[in-house]
Amino acid sequence: MAAQFGRRLRKGATTTAVAAVAVAALSASGAPGATLVTGSDDPQTTGSTPPPDDSAATGNSPYYTDLPPLNTPNKPGTSTNLPVTGSAESGIPASILAAYKKAEQTVAGSDAACRLPWQLLAAIGKVESGQARGGRVDANGTTFSPILGPVLDGRGFAMIKDTDNGAYDGDSTHDRAVGPMQFIPSTWATWGQDGNGDGRKDPNNIYDAALAAGRYLCAGSRDLSLAADLDRAVLSYNHSDAYLRTVRSWFDYYKRGTHEIPDGTGAVPPGPGSGADRDSGGPSPSPSPPGSGKPSPGPSKPGDGGSTKPTPEPTPPTKPSETLAAVENAGTGTLAATAGDAFAERIKVRAKNSLGGPLAKVSVTFTVAGDTDAAFDGGKEAVTLRTGADGTVTAPVLKAGEKAGKFTVRATATGRSLPPVTYGAIVTARQADAIARTDEKALTAAPGAEFADTVEVKATYKGEIASGVAVTATMITDAEKPAENDKGPYFKDADGKTVRTLTGLKTGADGTLKLPKIYADGTAGTYKLRLTTEGGATVVVELKVEASEPSATPDPSGTPDASATPEPSGTPAA
Repeated sequence: MAAQFGRRLRKGATTTAVAAVAVAALSASGAPGATLVTGSDDPQTTGSTPPPDDSAATGNSPYYTDLPPLNTPNKPGTSTNLPVTGSAESGIPASILAAYKKAEQTVAGSDAACRLPWQLLAAIGKVESGQARGGRVDANGTTFSPILGPVLDGRGFAMIKDTDNGAYDGDSTHDRAVGPMQFIPSTWATWGQDGNGDGRKDPNNIYDAALAAGRYLCAGSRDLSLAADLDRAVLSYNHSDAYLRTVRSWFDYYKRGTHEIPDGTGAVPPGPGSGADRDSGGPSPSPSPPGSGKPSPGPSKPGDGGSTKPTPEPTPPTKPSETLAAVENAGTGTLAATAGDAFAERIKVRAKNSLGGPLAKVSVTFTVAGDTDAAFDGGKEAVTLRTGADGTVTAPVLKAGEKAGKFTVRATATGRSLPPVTYGAIVTARQADAIARTDEKALTAAPGAEFADTVEVKATYKGEIASGVAVTATMITDAEKPAENDKGPYFKDADGKTVRTLTGLKTGADGTLKLPKIYADGTAGTYKLRLTTEGGATVVVELKVEASEPSATPDPSGTPDASATPEPSGTPAA
């Protein structure tokens, strides 16, 4: 049967009528076939289905419109066992089927009330990507190459501006539906799952995508055993009555029974072009995995009971010189910077083909990860670029924030399951190699009073102002190895409690720092205050606590004390 992709985003009465007539004709005949859906049915107008209660997971991207073959695997209700033989078109590849069943079990464990059937995932997977292009996935369930829908740039399709900086779809201008379940990046960012437990949420992995689809369909309080809730769920996935009818037809077909086929042997309806092109209308068949030696089986002919017809010559496998084998470090040195500064080293990676040579035009996404405020130029945490003719690409300048510590930067081949290149980076706090008081005033206070003068210091680094440098102030003992003093001058914390060490102090833009007020306890003496900067610069300030000198009090009468012995006059007594 001929297969086309739906282009349901060109709205209008004419296109809607064409779609309705085409689907009606197929439904009336009961025959298998495919139709070109060119308009988006409006359930509000037709009244045939309830309106969706979520935005479309796929961005209403195109889909396969083939209907199930006339012959069903079993009569309704006769068997739930899966035979091991049958047509490639009606069978489900082993890894794909396993992913659907695992998703059903996982969702049942956390949302049993949804009653998600794996057959619904299979129906959507059939319509969205032909069961991951006939099961062309690796041992982990990841497609051999990304499945990308057309560019949603408003030219024949919806206009959806880029939401992931090209991280999933390789396009930093517009979005594209991605993976075997055809999620748009913004939806995947919310609903993406790790279905195979590898620590990643990859829309091109069938286990991840199937679980994400299951959770999306179960959103809210839906019970998919109810027809109305199931219809709402499918319409939330792709808002089109024709889409709903197509999914429903495969859902009913798979509920009657199906069979498992080997990975990579499933049939994919031929499309009008490559899924990587804007005008393709959606995913397209891909050759069997390298080394399989098997061409893609053809679709069933109308009324032939599921038999296959000869297929055109299969697309030749990608040449080794054009196959991405790995991305690697292209000589990036140590990534280290002081807080607030740019990293002197630029991150650079190289894409290699299967022959070990350079591969151009490979999309690479650089991502800053970890507990850090470092970012690429412009404040971006993720940037997607393409390799040049020499296979290399250099990330933008990386800038350190104010937070000191370690973090990582990952370089990943966008949309591929290849291991990323991981770089360790470190941000050190701002430093000073000298610190000194800004004046030489003596710092004194009476016991129990506060010091009248404020301690002010200035920090420098290599003779230049050192702003934002962390400083620690501690009242220390006069021992050979000073420790925090437990008596003498002190600071007060926010609660007014006595403290003799202050941390979290920083120099200002001019490199200076004024300490809070210092108080004296009742013990007189000479004490030491030590200030130490990040970088090891130190200054010790002397603090004196001393009582005032008592002054002589004169006799208020001015009359000499009568008891005082007068000076001898030198005249003898009479």
